[in-house]
Amino acid sequence: MSLKAKIDANPRLKKFIHWMLIPAGEARPRFWVKLLVNPFIHHKGKGAKVRRYTRMDVLPFNKFSLGSKSTIENFCTVNNGVGDVIIGDNTLVGMSGVIIGPINIGNNVIFAQNIVASGLNHEYRDVTIPILQQKIIVSPIIIEDDCWIAANAVITAGVTIGKHSVIAAAAVVTKNVPAYSVAAGNPARVIKKFDFDSNEWVSVK
Repeated sequence: MSLKAKIDANPRLKKFIHWMLIPAGEARPRFWVKLLVNPFIHHKGKGAKVRRYTRMDVLPFNKFSLGSKSTIENFCTVNNGVGDVIIGDNTLVGMSGVIIGPINIGNNVIFAQNIVASGLNHEYRDVTIPILQQKIIVSPIIIEDDCWIAANAVITAGVTIGKHSVIAAAAVVTKNVPAYSVAAGNPARVIKKFDFDSNEWVSVK
């Protein structure tokens, strides 16, 4: 049995270790975790940058990876507490973005400002229990290579955005977006697709 499995099988031990890593009621790891653990566990590629004023709620029990020449700009929040956060090469996460795992972002992706992409949802269906006390549901977000996510877009749990697609500003993406598409609106729908026969972007009615 692995160490992780042993910890998961012992609720008291799991609670104690969780307290050692994160103060009660918070999402931020303790300072010693940031300083002495995370740098040796998580991957940061050559030339990758995390700006000074980014909030990195990154813990050792899930993966965090930032690819080569990728940048996470100031005032972002990155959280891998409930799932891995994987960011590919040459990808930009613009200012004030919120990235909550599980999420896999490909290579050459542009996240503009104020993007929220969260693989986490709160259960709410039991009206006898406060939503805060109900379980957390996770479903991975996948953003394939070469995409552009414009400012103020929201990407919800379980969504896949196909290669070289564009998500318009302020769109709320609740369903998968095929490769080589433009999606806009709330909820977002595909408004253009690239036609490889005519070699141009074509409106979808």
